[in-house]
Amino acid sequence: MSKDMTNGKPLKLILLFTIPMLIGNVFQQFYSMADTIVVGNFIGVKALAAVGATGGISFFVLGFIMGLANGFSVIVAQRFGANDEEGLRHTVGMSIVLGAAITLVVTIISVSGVRLLLEVMRTPSDIINDSYKYISVIFAGTIATIAYNMISSFLRALGDSKTPLIFLIIASVLNVILDIVFIVVFHMGVEGTAYATILAQAIAFGLCFIYTKKKYPILHLSKRHFKLDKEIITNLLKIGIPGALSSSITALGVMILQGTINQLGSDVVAAYTAGTKVEQFFTMPTMTLGMAMATFAGQNLGAGKIDRVKEGLLSSVKLVVAYSVIGGIILYFCGGLFTQLFVSADQMNVINTSKEYLSFVAAFCWVLGLLFVYRSTIQGLGNGFIPMLSGAMELIMRVIAAIVLSGMFGFAGICMASPIAWIGADVLLIPYYHHMVKRLSLQFKAKENLVKEMV
Repeated sequence: MSKDMTNGKPLKLILLFTIPMLIGNVFQQFYSMADTIVVGNFIGVKALAAVGATGGISFFVLGFIMGLANGFSVIVAQRFGANDEEGLRHTVGMSIVLGAAITLVVTIISVSGVRLLLEVMRTPSDIINDSYKYISVIFAGTIATIAYNMISSFLRALGDSKTPLIFLIIASVLNVILDIVFIVVFHMGVEGTAYATILAQAIAFGLCFIYTKKKYPILHLSKRHFKLDKEIITNLLKIGIPGALSSSITALGVMILQGTINQLGSDVVAAYTAGTKVEQFFTMPTMTLGMAMATFAGQNLGAGKIDRVKEGLLSSVKLVVAYSVIGGIILYFCGGLFTQLFVSADQMNVINTSKEYLSFVAAFCWVLGLLFVYRSTIQGLGNGFIPMLSGAMELIMRVIAAIVLSGMFGFAGICMASPIAWIGADVLLIPYYHHMVKRLSLQFKAKENLVKEMV
C-alpha cells in the first residue's frame, strides 16, 4: 500500500517506513552472508577468500545498477508527492526502458572483462579461478538484480516498504536452501552459491511483479508510457547516472583497496571478507535510514514542504548517532565472535585479523551513518552531482590512505582507509546540504509570496 509522507510527524513516518525496509535489508544481507557462511564452513577458507576477493568488483558493477534504480525512484517519489499520476507512470515507463538498455551494456562489458579485472587486482593465484567462476555467474544474472531493485525502488517511492520485504524474505529463505543443495548435495563449489543468489533474486522479482500488477493500479502502464520523452529521460539521467556513478566511484576505491589486501595473501583476504560482512550487518540500519530519507525528501520536495525535510533530517541524525555509539561498542568487544560465523574457531589468524579491522570500524560507525543520511537526502532533493562528487572524495581519500598508510602500518593502515574516506565525504556533504535547503526554502517562499500577490 502506498503511503503519503508529506503529512504527519516526520520522525514517526520515517521510522514506520524504515523498519520494514530494514528487515528487508537484513534479509538481503542474509543473501550475501549465507553465501559466505556456507562457503566458509562447507568448502573452506580459500573458497571464502575467493568469494570475498570479488567484493570490490561486484560492488563496482552491481552498485552502478542499484544506484541507477535508486536515482530513478527519486523522480517517481517527486511525481507521487506532486499527485501527478500520469507523470509518475510515464517516469516508470522511461525508467524501465533506460534500465533495460543500460543493464544489457553493463552485463556484456562486465562478463567479458571480469577475468582481466581480477588479474589487475592481483587476486592470489590459489583462489583466482574460483573467484572468476563465482563472479561470472553473478554478472551474467545482472538482469535479475536490476529487475528486483527497480520494482522495489518504485514501491518505496510510493511509500510502500512492506511489499518488497515480504517477497525478499521468501527469496532469502530459498537462497539458503539452494546454497546448501547446490554446494552440499550437488558439489557445485562456489559457482553453486552464485546460481542460488541469482535464482533467488529472480523469484523475488517475479513475486513482487505479480503482486504489484494486482494491487497497484497507479503502476499499470500502457504503450504510451513507453513512448520516448526527452524531458523525462533527461531528468532521470540527471539523477540516475550521478547516483550510479557515485556508487561505482566509491566501489573503485574499494577495488583498489582490495587489490592492496590481495597482496597480503588468501588468509588476510578471508579475514577482510568476514570483517566487512560483519561491518555491513551492523551499519545496515543507518544505510536503511538514508534510503528512507531519500523517499521522504523526494515526496516533500514534490509537495513544496522543505521545512519537513529539515525536521526529518535532524531526527535521522540523532537516531544515527545514538545507534552508532551502541552498535560500535558491541562491534568493538564482540567482533571476533561474529567472525566465527564465517570460519571455524581454529582459524585464529583469520579471526584476529578480522577483529583488528572491526575495531577500527567500530570507532567510526557514526561517521558512515551521517554519510548515508546526508547523501541520500541530497539525492532525494534532486541533486545527483554532489553525491557523485562525495563518492569521488571517498575514492581519493581511500586510495591515498590505502597506499600511504599500508606502507607505514601494514594491515592496520588498510583498516584506517575507509574511516578516512567517510570523513572526507562528510566534509563535503554536510555543509552542502545546509546550503541547499536554505536555497530551496528561499525559492519556495518566493513562490508563495508571488501567489499571494496574484490573489
